Amino acid sequence: MSVKFEISFAKTVRLNGGLAIQLKDTDSESPAGAASADPANVFAKAARIARFTAKGLASLDIVAPEGAPVDRIIVIGTGRAKELNAHSWLKLGGAAAGRIRNVEKAAIFIDLPGVQAGGKAAADFALGMLLRAYSFDTYKTKKGDDEDKNGAQKPVKVTIVTPDAAAAKKLFAASEAIADGVILARDLVNEPPNVLGPVEFAAKAKALEKLGVEVEILTEREMRRLGMGALLGVAQGSVRPPRLVIMQWKGGKVKEKPVAFIGKGVVFDTGGISIKPAAGMEDMKGDMGGAAAVTGLMHTLAARGAKVNAVGVIGLVENMPDGNAQRPGDIVTSMSGQTIEIINTDAEGRLVLCDALWYTNDRFKPQFMINLATLTGAILVALGNLQAGLFSNDDQLANQLTAAGLVTNERLWRMPLGKDYDKMIDSKFADMKNTGGRYAGSITAAQFLKRFVQETPWAHLDIAGTAMGSTLDEINQSWGSGYGVRLLDELVRENYES
Repeated sequence: MSVKFEISFAKTVRLNGGLAIQLKDTDSESPAGAASADPANVFAKAARIARFTAKGLASLDIVAPEGAPVDRIIVIGTGRAKELNAHSWLKLGGAAAGRIRNVEKAAIFIDLPGVQAGGKAAADFALGMLLRAYSFDTYKTKKGDDEDKNGAQKPVKVTIVTPDAAAAKKLFAASEAIADGVILARDLVNEPPNVLGPVEFAAKAKALEKLGVEVEILTEREMRRLGMGALLGVAQGSVRPPRLVIMQWKGGKVKEKPVAFIGKGVVFDTGGISIKPAAGMEDMKGDMGGAAAVTGLMHTLAARGAKVNAVGVIGLVENMPDGNAQRPGDIVTSMSGQTIEIINTDAEGRLVLCDALWYTNDRFKPQFMINLATLTGAILVALGNLQAGLFSNDDQLANQLTAAGLVTNERLWRMPLGKDYDKMIDSKFADMKNTGGRYAGSITAAQFLKRFVQETPWAHLDIAGTAMGSTLDEINQSWGSGYGVRLLDELVRENYES
């Protein structure tokens, strides 16, 4: 079950029972805060017995001796403290959160001998705690020990002790906004497909209005009037109607062009007539990870009052094999007027995105467009679950994204685009076909999307390996990772806020 934290910051803390968590680097002789939390100095003996060397994220759990002001002491290793960066503090917070069980309160000392952790480090540490605490247990009926008889979570009161408590408290407001955006994205990806259809997803996005986001929802009739034949072709096999959601956050200068984010929102993907194998098809509830990330990002930007004009557009459909479903061999006309031969109905995400991209570019004329999509299995073959594929027509935007990925550890690897790959999606019967075949599958998918962005700086992030079922770590223990929210928030914060 998940743990809830009430986090505060203080310069000092009076210990009276509960848990004390302290950090230790490989170069110091004693952990931070040991003088106040461990007066009997049992650390040295415990560390010797357990062979604890303060290796990064290693931990030592000590029952405090009689007369100590706390009940338990947990020491967490940092490795070489002078090498810590923003993501290191995030991981340390996650590691600390993972060790907090069955306590009502905890004091965490994050300063290290010779290395004073500032307010930013403390806020990053707290963000790591919030991200690690998440678990999706909405549909579990058995109550855990940390819940009362009504199922309400008992929060753990956490005090993070740092000399820069005031700065940490101020910065933590933005950290909470990021955590809430990531958690929203995780919730959306983890929801079962019978609960979260296009209409229900659109309602989740509509709820962002309470934060000041302007939200429009286009119905099938309105999309048909706009000529979105590619998106509607995917949706026509489902009894659930499609939606296009437009979210606007106006936090920048009035006449400043917006930055735009577009997400693939296939709430469930059977593959359509080109039906997928049964094994693992349940994972296709996560084929809307791109739309989830865009929605989570818009929540974060609004919640932290980002000084930027941002647009989020998500195309929401369900891809089902029905008597009315589109067939291989069909030709559809996109909003751009370009025609598309359907070779494989399981190459549907690009059909949703191409109309959403064209609509966004035509209406908002943004500074750039970034689309996120769980688009191809081919990107998993290339990069596994550790990095997302980055395709772009603009070197500056690609470099900014790569830099943001290194800071947040939501890493990207740039993949190639080119005329020779583009020829692979030429069609005998239409302007293009929706798949170029087995080889270079992630690249030809990107080439397809590139035909709908014109000259606008654009990047396509193929997050099939990172948005769902990705590698679990100190800050994520969830199947749906919320990948992309922190990445794109960092991109905006560092490069586009006025």
